[in-house]
Amino acid sequence: MNDSHPDPDQVPDQAAGVPEVWDEPSYEPAAPAPLGVPRTPTGNADVDAGLDRLADVDHLTADGHIEVYEDVHRGLRDALTALDARPEPSPSNRHRS
Repeated sequence: MNDSHPDPDQVPDQAAGVPEVWDEPSYEPAAPAPLGVPRTPTGNADVDAGLDRLADVDHLTADGHIEVYEDVHRGLRDALTALDARPEPSPSNRHRS
């Protein structure tokens, strides 16, 4: 049988000074690149600003994404909270009985 892995008893012994037969491949991370995901305006200035902020990750390595995502999440949460807030009565309606 022609197996791609040799018998474990025949694997070279590192202690004997024999070089390792299998070298681990080296992987270099890819450079940051835009994903090309379109951002459609919503008409809400706060939400659109958050969506625009997402474009910042196109120029960051993956470990820098979390800061942007947390910032956008905070902004979107604030925008939703503002929608739930009761509007103050207008000055013309305050004195009506």
